[in-house]
Amino acid sequence: MSGGIQGKVHLVGAGPGDPGLMTLRGRELVEQADCVMYDALVPRTMLGWCKTGCKLIDVGKRADRHTVPQEKINELLIDCSKRYKCTVRLKGGDPYVFGRGGEEAEALQAAKVEFEVVPGISSAIAGPAYAGIPVTHRNYSSQLTILSGHSAGDKEGISYATAIAKTLGTRVMLMGAARLADTMRELQKAGLPGQTPAAAVQWATTAKQVTVKATVATLAQASKQAGLSAPAVVIVGDVVKLADQLEWRQHLPLAGKRIIVTRTREQNETLCRMLRELGAEVAELPTLRIVPPADKQAFAKAVVNSPHHDWLVFTSPNGVERFFEAFYTVYKDLRELGGARIAALGPGTAEQLKKRGLMVDVMPQKAVAEELIAEFDRKADEYGGLAHCTVLWVHAQKARTVIRCELEKRKAIVDECIAYDVAPGNADYGKIVLEEGADLITFASSSAAVYFRQMGLELPKRCHVASMGPVTTETLNKLGVKPQVEAELHTIPSLVKAITQWATQSPS
Repeated sequence: MSGGIQGKVHLVGAGPGDPGLMTLRGRELVEQADCVMYDALVPRTMLGWCKTGCKLIDVGKRADRHTVPQEKINELLIDCSKRYKCTVRLKGGDPYVFGRGGEEAEALQAAKVEFEVVPGISSAIAGPAYAGIPVTHRNYSSQLTILSGHSAGDKEGISYATAIAKTLGTRVMLMGAARLADTMRELQKAGLPGQTPAAAVQWATTAKQVTVKATVATLAQASKQAGLSAPAVVIVGDVVKLADQLEWRQHLPLAGKRIIVTRTREQNETLCRMLRELGAEVAELPTLRIVPPADKQAFAKAVVNSPHHDWLVFTSPNGVERFFEAFYTVYKDLRELGGARIAALGPGTAEQLKKRGLMVDVMPQKAVAEELIAEFDRKADEYGGLAHCTVLWVHAQKARTVIRCELEKRKAIVDECIAYDVAPGNADYGKIVLEEGADLITFASSSAAVYFRQMGLELPKRCHVASMGPVTTETLNKLGVKPQVEAELHTIPSLVKAITQWATQSPS
């Protein structure tokens, strides 16, 4: 954008690490943003929500190191407000909970820049919750104190130990991993009993979460033995006793697994939701995106003529969606589609048709072209065969020709309706997601696998691969990738079932 713009800056809390814990308002702003300035602890999958052309600025703030000094960040925010209509300052946790968001707001206010603050879920609350520790409980603690492990300019150090030791209830310390041993020692010197329950949670709410439960006297040594370091949340108080009883996440079958999903963003929702419900940390990496077909006029003409066919054959959910988007720009009533029979390539496509009030006449359980033809043959007696029937085949630009060839062998008259094309996803974003590693990456189609390779992406080390079915597996094999997981049916539930079975059999 050109200069002279008086934009608005949004100080947005990204939450503790699990992208699912971002607020609706926060995600809405990230999707609208013209510029996003993000910290090191912000989940990289959130950057995938940004629109095409959004300027991304990594300011890399961590408790132990700052890629960009705070004063420079303040200057950047003011500068971006003059260049972009909507700037999002994306901060881990909550902007005003030890996030220096207050300093940024002061700088913006002094420069007369309009700003908004969007609170986020702090790891001070989420970390204990994901470890089974309620920070307050009627029988254990009715008071909560949140403190920083270090203060501005390191002026206070741990001099507040006496006050904290005498504080009632639960104490939660952020950014305290580096000084954990000193802090626990000072708390005991100040009078806090060494047997007071204490815990530390590293990488809270993510697949890498590690929880160490001990006492004030033993937590530092136990954390060292567990290899725990920053970022970590430290909890001190009797509520820690409830951790074993109330721990809920680690019992889920996919807990501790980071899974990358490569479907198009439009198709990701159901698969991602099901995996998250089973405890996985899910990162979206769309390797392809849906774009209009090369010949838009031919597509429109095919849709207009669709009511004149005996059969409509849909081979993907995307084809169904694009077809009916176009259909309702011409026709106002579904009944204008006529009395055509419907064929769908697999349950996923059939489900999309069902949402539009259409039941299918022919559908194989496996979403493979050869299986669809076999299903036509099995049901030929029911509908009188395909000879001289007019068929409209709705498909993607680069679809296999099996369906057309086989239908024509059975004397059908086949017209094509190329409803969409696919293009590679954002390779730069893909590399950012893959840098964090993964336990498993899913490929729901051959196209997803092919474009993954075309984007120049490589599988993370020790990452397993899940395939939606035999056709995708065959493509992966040709690309030199051997899937360890394969869905029995070409459906999302079947893929999730296969992944769950893999997780229960694989080491943690």
